Amino acid sequence: MAKALGYRCSVCGKEYSLDQVTYTCPADGGNLDVVLDYASIARANSPASIARTREESIWRYLPLLPVEDPGHQGTPLRTVGWTPMLRPPRLASRLRLQDLWVKDEGRNPTASLKDRASAVVLARAQSVGADIVVTASTGNAGAALAGMAAAAGRPAVILAPKSAPPAKVAQLLIFGARVLLVDGTYDQAFDLTLEASEAFGWYCRNTGYNPFTCEGKKTAAFEICEQLTFARSGREGAQTTWRCPDAVFVSVGDGNIISGLHKGFKDLAALGWIEQVPRLFGVQSAGSAAIYNAFIRGTEEIVPVQAKTLADSISVDLPRDGLRAVRAATQTGGAYVLVKDEEILAAMRELGREAGVFAEPAGATAWAGLVKATAGGMVSAEERIVVLNTGNGLKDVRSAMSAAGEAKVIEPTLRALRQALA
Repeated sequence: MAKALGYRCSVCGKEYSLDQVTYTCPADGGNLDVVLDYASIARANSPASIARTREESIWRYLPLLPVEDPGHQGTPLRTVGWTPMLRPPRLASRLRLQDLWVKDEGRNPTASLKDRASAVVLARAQSVGADIVVTASTGNAGAALAGMAAAAGRPAVILAPKSAPPAKVAQLLIFGARVLLVDGTYDQAFDLTLEASEAFGWYCRNTGYNPFTCEGKKTAAFEICEQLTFARSGREGAQTTWRCPDAVFVSVGDGNIISGLHKGFKDLAALGWIEQVPRLFGVQSAGSAAIYNAFIRGTEEIVPVQAKTLADSISVDLPRDGLRAVRAATQTGGAYVLVKDEEILAAMRELGREAGVFAEPAGATAWAGLVKATAGGMVSAEERIVVLNTGNGLKDVRSAMSAAGEAKVIEPTLRALRQALA
């Protein structure tokens, strides 16, 4: 593949060709980074050439992705990404921030950022001739794989903990995936998929394991920069370089989303398309804080926890992409922020009522982190700040009801209506 030179291990630095390894480093099990041929990409492409494309999805960035065009025009596989960047004035005023943006990933085809990873993984599976694709998931990654696989006409197997929210399980089933609920944790489901992929020859999509998940998620970084540029000066202003935020806030579970964002910004910096990599702020629930703990200790060693949080999408005992997630903050001058479940519920209410954004708990976690970071002086009023909502609130209606409260039931009379309004 001309755009990719191979893999590099994030632990030992050893390099491999794309056909030598499939998932992780054989020497130490470290996550692999796809190494792009920046020189050849830069010779054939530019911000101007990207701006001219009519594709409004992740596939507008195909020259920067280590996969071939997957085809399937007119299907949801071709509509992943290019989610809106919103500028919520009331939220900005509340935190006294001058340049605040919310990127709403809940607008993706299966309503989460995970569609980006699944679309790219499906393209890779197609190119290597893999038939069945399997993943472990608390819901979103599985729904993303199931939806993209249905669009591509490929079978998918999803292993999810039986505690996954019913709305997410319904998505898995409606897309026609083979769904098996594991009587155990997400981490146990994760390990089982590794055994299954080895035993049955399935292609494993697992987050923080398959190198191509990071390549899909990095497209959110590309969009952030290009869309900020369009917002300031239109498409004509995106001819030479793109406008980069000063800080990005994102919820963290396994660590693969923040790692993907970091990779995306580094790719753009290596190409000379942005002037600097923004500070990356990872936000974790206090009930699932393995990466936060490592960051606070000043180490890259990830110690497992017993995760327990209502934000199921980021509830992880042992983050599989923890090392790169720690580096995403340390190497950019960012940080990790810890929030409680009650702060996450408050963030869900605030995003809904003040910005019209319906976020699931994991998505609202990023906003809760910015609220805390602003109060702690971790960001300044003048900075250009982007918050990612990683998933739609309909993914977890039970938590949404906890955040919003119950609706009143009244008799069908004007008198009862007046009493209720009073």
